[in-house]
Amino acid sequence: MRTVFEYTNVSQSDRLESHAQEKLQNLATKYPFLIRGDIFLKKENRSDDTGHICGIRLSAPGPRLYASSDEKSFEEAIAETVRDLGDQLEKRKDKMKTY
Repeated sequence: MRTVFEYTNVSQSDRLESHAQEKLQNLATKYPFLIRGDIFLKKENRSDDTGHICGIRLSAPGPRLYASSDEKSFEEAIAETVRDLGDQLEKRKDKMKTY
């Protein structure tokens, strides 16, 4: 699966990219029909502890899948977003017909 990263108000980070690719690779292993993943990392200044936003858009057969989360750190946001996508992928896999 091909991955593309976009950053908003965040500098590029090899550590975050490898963490996100590792999580997405687990999904790609379980769901081999995934084609591409677009990862959006955004930092917003807020008065509370949140503000680290991760959005992931997956290209697969059918409509694209998208999930995002806002957490205290990018690692938590990536993990939560991947969990949400896993749920969506499980529903998509159940609906797919094998011929």
